[in-house]
Amino acid sequence: MRTGRPHQKQIKLSETERTELQSLARSRALPAALVRRARVVLLSAEGQSNNAIAQSLDISAPTVGAWRKRYLQRGIAGLYGEKPPGRPRSHDDEQVAKLMRRALSTRPKDGTHWSVRSFAKASGISKSVVQRYFALFGIQPHRSKSFKLSTDAFFVEKVRDIVGLYLNPPDKALVLCVDEKSQIQALERSQPVLPMGLGYVEGITHDYFRHGTTTLFAALDLANGEVIGQCKPRHRHQEFISFLNHLDANIPAGLDVHLILDNYATHKHAKVRAWLAKRPRYHLHFTPTYASWINQVERWFAIISQRAIRRGSFRNVRELKQRIEQFIDHYNQDPRPFKWTANAESILAKVSKISKLISGTSH
Repeated sequence: MRTGRPHQKQIKLSETERTELQSLARSRALPAALVRRARVVLLSAEGQSNNAIAQSLDISAPTVGAWRKRYLQRGIAGLYGEKPPGRPRSHDDEQVAKLMRRALSTRPKDGTHWSVRSFAKASGISKSVVQRYFALFGIQPHRSKSFKLSTDAFFVEKVRDIVGLYLNPPDKALVLCVDEKSQIQALERSQPVLPMGLGYVEGITHDYFRHGTTTLFAALDLANGEVIGQCKPRHRHQEFISFLNHLDANIPAGLDVHLILDNYATHKHAKVRAWLAKRPRYHLHFTPTYASWINQVERWFAIISQRAIRRGSFRNVRELKQRIEQFIDHYNQDPRPFKWTANAESILAKVSKISKLISGTSH
């Protein structure tokens, strides 16, 4: 004789269903009850029990079971509950799906992307309805993001190597993320900066005078977040070797040194290889081509650009170098290492997903 509660049917989500549910779960505009139901389904799809979900979302286990059952019976439409009071919907589920497919797969004749107004005009429905549907399904035609897939034949191996250093750095060794930010311009605004005040922002002129450039060589310590930096007039192998000598003079002799670098020709110059051959404690790890994002010092370059360079006004290169050196000194007084959480498998999965989208084999 069978005893106990029956086994719960597992919820399995397609990629489209998961995306729609995640959009609902992240929404700040939709009713809280609907957002909570979407979270119930997502957690259920991860295999969590009713009790665990109930405790996580601060609701009762029977409520979790009820919405799990409703989703299995009616899908996403079932999460909206019973028919709300008021006038009936203007568009049924099939019409809404048709509109969203059009938004995703077509473009206006006079532009590169839809706006809410242009899509409303082309579809013959109101702007407010289009805006609501776009928000509901997370469609943002006005936005785009850039990407570049690596063509490196050893992409997988290099990703595993570098991510392995981030997540499990070697003992008695120093891991440094090294790169150069070249051609930093000493720009002087054509008129004085208008200071920020109550009710208005800082004002700077759009035009400027150029007073030369400098190149910042930087090494970010993975363990503590400190940065060793030097400004040099150019970024040839001579300057890179000079920076390596500077590093060597500031690193304790008993430590092995792992340098994470990109594939710039300077880093692979014959004289650089000769310098390394004489110092066997140095180990180089090259990032894949078109994958500078994996080098953590690039994130630090974005910080110094935003905080110290981009909005500055410099009368000469010397002032620019002083600003950079002052920022590094101040930054190292309270350094914070970047927290790397992505493992190699998650990175490779994302790259695989983009590759499938490009090749049209994602479905």
